[in-house]
Amino acid sequence: MVTCYLRYIIDPAKISEFEEYAKMWIPLVAKFGGQHHGYFLPSEGANNVALALFTFPSLAEYESYRNDSFKDNECIAAIKFAEKTNCIISYERSFFRPVFD
Repeated sequence: MVTCYLRYIIDPAKISEFEEYAKMWIPLVAKFGGQHHGYFLPSEGANNVALALFTFPSLAEYESYRNDSFKDNECIAAIKFAEKTNCIISYERSFFRPVFD
């Protein structure tokens, strides 16, 4: 199992646009076999940082999702929405493995 952690720097004046973008991706991750754990929008502290967490059974399955998402019309529409609204300034992606015991 691998969890993808996305840290976004967003435009604080466009939080509602970013939230709309986030809601597009939650079902798309599930469509490709992942489990989305949600997006987390600014509340207290920094007003321009948002997070997302989602899990795939393996890094190989995540890579398959990434490759397939570039050909999927719904994924392409979500990316174009973010580009059109400029709600995302930058992002970084990291991967983690869980420890349960």
